[in-house]
Amino acid sequence: MRIARFSIDGNVGFGVVEDNELDVIKGHPFAEFERSGQKVPLDKVRLLPPVLPNKVVAIGRNYAEHAAELGNEVPDAPVTFFKPSTSVAGPGDPIVYPSFSQEVHHEAELAVVIGRMCREVPRERVKDVILGYTCANDVTARDVQRREKQWARAKGFDTSCPLGPWIETELDPADLTIMCTVNGEQRQLGRTSEMVRSVEDLIVHITEAMTLLPGDVVLTGTPAGVGPLHDGDEVAVTIEGIGTLTNKVIKRG
Repeated sequence: MRIARFSIDGNVGFGVVEDNELDVIKGHPFAEFERSGQKVPLDKVRLLPPVLPNKVVAIGRNYAEHAAELGNEVPDAPVTFFKPSTSVAGPGDPIVYPSFSQEVHHEAELAVVIGRMCREVPRERVKDVILGYTCANDVTARDVQRREKQWARAKGFDTSCPLGPWIETELDPADLTIMCTVNGEQRQLGRTSEMVRSVEDLIVHITEAMTLLPGDVVLTGTPAGVGPLHDGDEVAVTIEGIGTLTNKVIKRG
């Protein structure tokens, strides 16, 4: 099932995406819900970020080739960092180039959407706490990341976390194609099976330390091929079984 968050005529809601239509649901997808039967053509709505997370927990260097391309070793334990809720953008929203950086990179990632409050999740229960999966772009001010060492500004600036276009609830994340294009040119191509640590590993690791809430998002790392974005570029993240998240880069004006 594909669940989208959308806006139409100033109203915001959730709907199930089927055959280029949205079947509006009553309530929200973090509990049992009913379909209203009210259907709206997909091209008549504005798709929003599929969730508004309390927090985005991201993982660095979870693909060996990506770690190597930036001159890093695969870490002994997952590198964990946060992106604030204000970094989240939706499909079609602009990525605003930050004024403090001269080198912004794309990072295509599989995003996990948490479906229920959870802590200290055992491996065999991980699937029970996941609502579904969506596409993400962990946009990074690479020069700032190198210069400042810790990553809060480099990865947490406004619009640095596009998510979408919707949540796919019926998906096995173990071996999916993940691709990034810029202006139609392929930049990244990998498979989630190349992750050093699986989705299950990451959820277990994160929830040892903190409670995840419904709508929280976990970013699982990016494959090799990251590279620069410039004003006017159109960047697209495509993940097998989910769809494509497209955003345009603009200068703050």
